[in-house]
Formats: sequence, structure tokens, C-alpha cells
Amino acid sequence: MLAAAAMGPAVPRWTLFSCLMGSLPSGHRFAADSRLMTSIKEQAAISRLLSFLQEWDNAKKCARSHILDKFIRFNHGKTAPELEQEFSQGASLFLVRLTTYLRLTYMTGDCLNKLLRSIGIFLSAVSCNRYLVEFLEVGGVLTLLEILGLEKINEEDKKESVLLLQTIANCGRKYKELICESYGVRSIAEFMAKSKCEDTQKEVQILLDTLVHGNPKYQNQVYKGLIALMPCASPKAQQLSLQTLRVAQAMMGTVHPTIVDSLLGVLRTMHLEVQYEAIELIKDLIKTDVRTALLKGLVALLKPSAKEITKLQPKVLEDPTVFQVSGHLPVFLQQAAAAKSIGILSRSSMAVAEELLSLQVVSHLLYAMGNQDHSNGQRLASLTLEYFVQTFPIVEEHVHMAMGDTLFELFMSNAEDLYINMDSIQADILASNKINIPEALGIFSSKISSTTRKSFEVPKSVEEGDVKEETAKGNAEQMKLP
Repeated sequence: MLAAAAMGPAVPRWTLFSCLMGSLPSGHRFAADSRLMTSIKEQAAISRLLSFLQEWDNAKKCARSHILDKFIRFNHGKTAPELEQEFSQGASLFLVRLTTYLRLTYMTGDCLNKLLRSIGIFLSAVSCNRYLVEFLEVGGVLTLLEILGLEKINEEDKKESVLLLQTIANCGRKYKELICESYGVRSIAEFMAKSKCEDTQKEVQILLDTLVHGNPKYQNQVYKGLIALMPCASPKAQQLSLQTLRVAQAMMGTVHPTIVDSLLGVLRTMHLEVQYEAIELIKDLIKTDVRTALLKGLVALLKPSAKEITKLQPKVLEDPTVFQVSGHLPVFLQQAAAAKSIGILSRSSMAVAEELLSLQVVSHLLYAMGNQDHSNGQRLASLTLEYFVQTFPIVEEHVHMAMGDTLFELFMSNAEDLYINMDSIQADILASNKINIPEALGIFSSKISSTTRKSFEVPKSVEEGDVKEETAKGNAEQMKLP
């Protein structure tokens, strides 16, 4: 008690701290205040982070959906340093929770769209290499590719998966290789072929275009994947794959041999935008080593085989009043597209036109003109033949003989509308023509060479007369006396 009395009343701790700080110089006092305040702020931030993570861990599906909504709303477009500041240098702790939740729930589709968008905020942030590595280490690419193949997942969620794959591919060559090594090209191409949404297909095209650039190790794999897409049932996928294939082909040193058959098959389409892209690719390939195979294929399409023509499609109750779509339509569309392609190629290059002549193109064009089951094919074949007739006199001569005076006169006056004025007998005559331009060209060239040779030869009778005359002159000179 005494001792306590001797010590006097107790002094509050804050008073002692104030007295102590008061004895320090002002500069040191400010630094100590700053360190204390920083420490307090850090502790408060860490406390908030731990509270946030605990809230996520304890939340059910609905609550997590609200957390993701809030995260997307307030953190979209932030850089990696800003995200770290937001999460008190613990952003990776939230990212790992997102990736874990994604792997557990992606097959059911719970909050999938929001999950992918949230992960996208991390992966698309500036200076995001750390987040990218963390995502890939837990199999992020494989998960995204698996999402594309799941039937239960809707198109919008799959589109978000494609956007994430774009983000990863844009980060550099090694990430493009990682996607390809994970059988990504096949998964992406199959998804593009099956997709029903054009916007999603356009995003897939961007992804494939990214993979074909700056990826020499797997460039050929992407190139083959694009070729495999050509026969698919989706017109939009065909159009986009053909556009990307033109870019890829320009980068490739060689042409894959299967591209010819696949490309000619695309000409069966009834979609003009797909046909346009196919013809543009044909124009590019005509400058490569598959030129002859391509030209032979186009000429052959003008005259479909008997097997293709005899294929019939069941009629609806055989009712003549019901509109019937011919089972031959794809073949005839292909025939018309071939005639159009040949016309474009011939007009662009005389060398190509001459090569086509050697492949019996004139006879095949006349056959197509006689196909009264498809008027557009007749029209296109007639316009293409008109070019050959106007360019090569020998073609004009043989076509005139095959058509006859009346039909040839109609043809020369208006080739485009010839099919309107043609009767069935004339059409049969054209379809059964026996024109052989290559043989005629051979005879013509032999005649020219023979005529040329004869023009430089001296007739035998003239030559003998000159010899006799020279001999007589010589004898006369010898008989003259000096």
C-alpha cells in the first residue's frame, strides 16, 4: 500500500506514448506516425481479404453468383497491380478459388459464364503473367477445351471459353503451342462446325487465325484442321474456314494434296458467299503445283458421272402439284460453279485457257449447256464458252459445226439467254457432242508446220530447170574463144 502510495497515481499509456513522442524530433515523429498508420491499414486490408475469402468459402451457389457479379462490375479492365492492391497482394488466393470452382462445376454449367468472365479479368490484365502461369498449372487450357465439347453447355458459355483461349494464345508462341499440344485444334474446329451462333463462329475464326500465325511448330496442324472444316454442314463455318485457309495457304510452303477434292466438294453449296470464298481460294491455288489437278477436276465437274445423275430423291407422294427439289441439285450446283470458275480462270490467264482446251473443256461446256434441269448452269456454261469462241478461231469453227447455223447464230447474238430459246432436241445435240479440240489442235499444228516447211522448199521442177540453165550457160562460156 505504501509503496503504491509513494509511486503516486497511475499514468495512462497514451499519455506516456505522447510524452515519449514529444521528446523526439519532429521528422522522426512523422516517420513513426506513418509506419504506424501503414501497419494499421495493412492489417485492416488483410482482415478484409480474409473476411472476403471466408465469405466465398462459406457461400452457396446463389451467394457466389452475387460475389462474382460484384467482382466483375468493380474490377473489369484493371491491371495486375491494381488487382493486387484491391486484394492486399493476395489476388492469387481468389484466382485459385475461381479455378478450383471452375474445375468442380464446369460440367454442370453452374455460374459458368460468370466464372469464365471473372477468370478473364485476371488473364487479360496488364502484367498478368503470374496469373496466367497459375491458371495453366492447374490444367486451365484442358478445362476450356473440354467445355467446347460438352453438349449441355450453352453457346454463350462456350463463347466465353473461346475468348479465354484467345487471351491465352495472344500471350505468345509457347502458349499457342500449349493449346495445340492439348489437341486444341481438333476441339476448336469441331466446335466451329457444330456451332449454331455466327458470332461464336467468328470468335473461333479469330482464334484459329491467331494459332496459325507465329506458331511454326504447329502451323501445319492448324492448316490441316482448316481443310477438314471445308466439308462441314455449317455454311458460316465453311465461309470463315475458307477465309482463314487462304491466309494459311499463303504462309505454307507446300499445298496439301487433299485440298483439291475438299475444295471442289464445297462448290456444291447453294450459298453464294461460300462459293465466292471457294473460287477465291481456287484462284490462289492455280498458281501452285496443284494447278493441273484442279483444272482437271473442274472440267470433270461439268460432266457428272452416270452414277451421280441416276441418284434419285424420294418424291413427296409423287404429287406433281407439290414443289419438288431435285435430288440432283447439289451436283448441278457444282456443275454451274465449275463453269463459273473456269470462266474466271480463263479470262485471267491465257496459259490457263490453253491448258483447259487440252482438257476437252469445250466439249464439257457444251454438255453443261444441254442440261435443261438447271438453267443457271446452262447460262454460266454458255458465257464461259462464249469467251473460248471469241478467243480461239478453231473453237469457233468446231462449235459452229456442233450447233448448226441457227443455234450458233442465237448463241453469238446472246449467249447468256441462249438456254431460253433452246428446245429439247437442240439441248440433246449439245449434250451428245463429240468435239475433240485437242485432236483438232494437233492436226492444225501439224498442218501449220507442214505449210511452213513447204514455203521454204524449192519445187523440184523449178530446181531442175535452174540446173539445166546453169549448165548450158557454162558450156557456152567454155566454147567462147579468147
